[in-house]
Parts: sequence; structure tokens; C-alpha cells
Amino acid sequence: MKLNNLGRRLRRLSRRIIDRTGVPTRRFATALSSAAGAPGDGFHVLIAPPGAGNIGDQAMVEAFVASADRPVVVVTRHDEDFVLPADLHDRARFVALPRLLYGDGPEHDRDVRSLGALLDGAATVSIVGADIMDGIYSLRPSVRRATIAAVAAGRGFDTSVIGFSWNAAAPAPARKALRLAGAAGTRLLLRDPASAARVRDLGVRGVVETADIVFTDDRLADDLPVALKDLSEPYALINASGLIARSVDQAVEYAPVIAELRDRGIHVVLLPHVLRSSADDLAACRAVAEAVGPEGVTLVESMLGPAEIRRLATKASVVVTGRMHLAVMSLGQGVPAVTLASQGKVEGLMRLFEWPELCVPPRIGMGVGLRDIVRRALDDPESRVRVDRGAHRARELARSNIERVGQGGHG
Repeated sequence: MKLNNLGRRLRRLSRRIIDRTGVPTRRFATALSSAAGAPGDGFHVLIAPPGAGNIGDQAMVEAFVASADRPVVVVTRHDEDFVLPADLHDRARFVALPRLLYGDGPEHDRDVRSLGALLDGAATVSIVGADIMDGIYSLRPSVRRATIAAVAAGRGFDTSVIGFSWNAAAPAPARKALRLAGAAGTRLLLRDPASAARVRDLGVRGVVETADIVFTDDRLADDLPVALKDLSEPYALINASGLIARSVDQAVEYAPVIAELRDRGIHVVLLPHVLRSSADDLAACRAVAEAVGPEGVTLVESMLGPAEIRRLATKASVVVTGRMHLAVMSLGQGVPAVTLASQGKVEGLMRLFEWPELCVPPRIGMGVGLRDIVRRALDDPESRVRVDRGAHRARELARSNIERVGQGGHG
């Protein structure tokens, strides 16, 4: 087992060294440019985020499809990464290219050619940027996304990287790839003022300051899942992040918050936002539930859709979350969302809402401070008015993400 792990680490190191030479990126760009067809007006192409159990990724794809004025071809990694709700089901088709962003060798070459063929006749090409453009999570797919944008724009396609964050610690290959995309004519839609400033400071062209695309989607589910049918007000939504759980025991840190909510007679809904093995929120939420006990607590054990999340958030008193898109969907409904900041992507969001205190660095010992922020949000009679003002600004800014693909209405 140890030898296998050592082998994997050596292969990853070797791949990083080769990637940093720029040779694979240039080869990727050349192959895609050779395979790409010509722009048209028949459909939109969307390069999707990973999905596969991430409600935030699902929400971004749904927001794009809901806005589109013609059919959407959604390029994914796997066939099962996304399932659209009934109201959007006929407006998009999914094409899985599993080796396009993450692979190499003959299968990767085949997927590059397949993407080139898919582009032929597209009215627009959009890449969901989210938090996966700066190379912090994984460098190679970040560089490839930017390279797709650069090639598509260079071939004359109306090309955008929609609603993304940018970490100040982005590695050099990611910075170079984004610079090339901007120089080729790609619209780079940074979803918060901090990220936009960071990219501008790099001298990158094509920067448009926007907000997250999910702010453009206001669809609400008709009903909540059966497990929440009997939920009565007041209640709060609390998310424990499987990513943050790697470094912080949220069962300990959330205890003062949950005690405060119980004292106020506010029911607690523990709500996972990402359900996949690499960073499982359900396991983290279960740990919190086991630590605080069942009194006044409901644990949601299934993945809700974005429209269900928004409907649930409309009646919430407050939200505490380790996942940014739960904050986005809650803030969009006028609900204060105290958010644990990771990957440098939350600070700018809360600056947009002019409420920086809602952004909390995840750390050991944060519990009492977190409770105090929740108290202030609950006790402030103007809190919803304050959030509503920010949500209006966010929705107006977020329209930049969809203005090239329409405002809805399948054509």
C-alpha cells in the first residue's frame, strides 16, 4: 500500500513538472484549434464544473440552462454528474468527455477532437469558472479550461468564463493560461470584487466584475421533500463542510451556535451541500448531530436540488455554512448567511453585501465568535433589509453571466 501511494505521488510530481514546462498545454491548444469548427447560431456550449454530488455545481448549470434562449450542449466528465429537473430537462443535452480535462494519452486526444466537433455551429462557448480556474485545487484542469477559452475565442466564438473566483496564491501556469484567454478575447467574469482586483493586478485583459451566476436563478420548488414537510418555523440552516472537517472539528465549534438557537426556540436543520467521498458533508453533518443530540435538530440525509434549497431558505431565520453556494442561495432569498471562508472566495462575496462580518475564517476556537455573529444577525431588525439590498446588487451584476445566452425562453 505504501509503495502504491509512493508511486502515485511520484506520478503526480512528474506530471506537475511536465505541465509547468507548458509543452502539454501548447499541444492541447494546437489539437483543439485544429479540430474546432466554425461559430454559428444553433446552440450554446457549456463546459460544466465537476458536479457529481455538489449542489453548488448543479445550481450553476441549472442557472445557465434556465437563462438560455436556445438549446445547450453541456460537456461533463461523466454521464451521471448532473440530472436536470423536469422544467429544464428538454433544454439541454449532456456529452461526457471523461479524459478532456483530467486525462492524457489517446483517450484524451479523442476527447479533444470530440470537443472540437461539438463546437461547430455554436453561438456561444461558456466555461463555468467557479473556484476551479486558479489551479489551487488541481492545476492541469484549470489550465485546460482557460486554454479551451483561449482557443475558442481565437477561433471566433463568443467565449466567456462565467462567474469565477481567483485566489491570490494562484500558480504561474494558471496565471499564464488566464492571461492568454483574456488576450484572445475571452470575457472573464469574476464573481466578486476581490477576485476581479486580483486578476486586474496581473495585467489580464477581458475582466468583467460580476456576481455568481446562481443569483440569476430564482426558481423555487413547489414542495419540500417528505422529510421536511412537517418543519415548522422558526428554523435555521446549518451546513458542516466535509472540506473544512479535514482541519476543524465542526461538531465542537458549532455547539455554541446550536445552543444559542435552541435557547431561542429556533429549530436546527443540518443540511449537507456536497455529497461525495472526497469531501462528504453528510458525514460532517452527522458528526455534528451526534455531538449535540437530537433535541430540536433535523438532519437532512439526501441531496436537495437548488430550487428546494431556495424554498427552504426563504423561511430560515439565519444560515451558517461552510459552502459558498448555500450562502449564495440563502442571501438571494434575503437571509443572513454566516459563511466559513475557504479558498479566498467568500471575502469578496460579503464585500458585495457590505457585511464583511458574515465571512468567518474556519479555525479551531471559532465557536464563540461564530455564535456572537449569529446573535447579532438575529437581533438586528434591519438584517433582512440589509441582505435584500445586497441581493439586488448581486442579481444586477450577475446578469453579465447570461447576457450572451439570453434571459430564458427556449427558442
